[in-house]
Order: sequence, then C-alpha cells, then structure tokens
Amino acid sequence: MVNTADFIARMERLLAHYGLTASAFADKIQVQRSSISHLLSGRNKPSLDFVLKVVKTFPEVNLYWLLNGKGSFPTSAHSETEMDSSPKVHLTPESGLASPMSKTEKTIEKIIIFYSDGSFKSYHGD
Repeated sequence: MVNTADFIARMERLLAHYGLTASAFADKIQVQRSSISHLLSGRNKPSLDFVLKVVKTFPEVNLYWLLNGKGSFPTSAHSETEMDSSPKVHLTPESGLASPMSKTEKTIEKIIIFYSDGSFKSYHGD
C-alpha cells in the first residue's frame, strides 16, 4: 500500500525537479487539475492510471521510487541487468552497412518492455 504522505513528498519533488506548477503538471500528464490538487492535499490517493501516466510522460521517473520511495529519482544510468559491452554500430542510410558510432550519434538510453500481465522490465543503456 502506498503511504500517502510520502507519495505527496515525492510528487512535490517531481514538480520542483521539472519546474512545473501543479496545473502545468496536470496538463502535461493529461489529467484534471483538480486531481493533482486532491492528491497533493491528501484528499485522494493516486490511482494506477495516474501513476502510469506520470511514468509514461516522464520516463526518468522510476515506478518503484514513485510508489514506495525505493530506487532513485531521476533514474541512474546503470542498467538493471548486464548490458552487452560489444562496440556500438549503426546503419548508415546511404549504404545500409554498419559502421562504428561516433560520440555525437544518438544512442539508446532506455528500453521498457511491457508484458500482457501488466508487469514490465526496464533496461538502461550506458
């Protein structure tokens, strides 16, 4: 069960981290502004739908941290499992051939796999 007072403190930390007002946060995660007000005042407890919207909108928010304070925020760059340490390559659009990535190329930062039972696994790149 989620401790409401601790959840409120974590929500306030989210707002401060992103520099958002409660209204702007509500607009960003597409919920009614009153629902944020009710959560922050302790009147209502967070719904699963609300929590999932926060995690979807802000992928650097760790679900377990948001719900029970375990983990970190923002999430660390370390993966939950060992990642392959082989050199990174990418396909060039012109040739379709793999070439070594330069430091200025985009890399995968996070992959989330959602399972049909509602669980998920998150992998973080280096």
